[in-house]
Amino acid sequence: MRLTIDVAVLLTVIVIVRLGRRTQARSRFEEEVTVVIVLALGVLIAPTPVGHGILNFVTQLVTQASR
Repeated sequence: MRLTIDVAVLLTVIVIVRLGRRTQARSRFEEEVTVVIVLALGVLIAPTPVGHGILNFVTQLVTQASR
């Protein structure tokens, strides 16, 4: 479990750095790599308590928005 959280934190930092750059300077390959990194981050975070909290938060937002 500890290794999963450490990798998730590292991927979070990588995503923040990659998304902080200008969009015009990115190639299609760089965008695809960013998508793969974000998907891997989602898979790592999903089974953790943080992932469950995010899911509950998003569920509440969608429920309120659909009313």
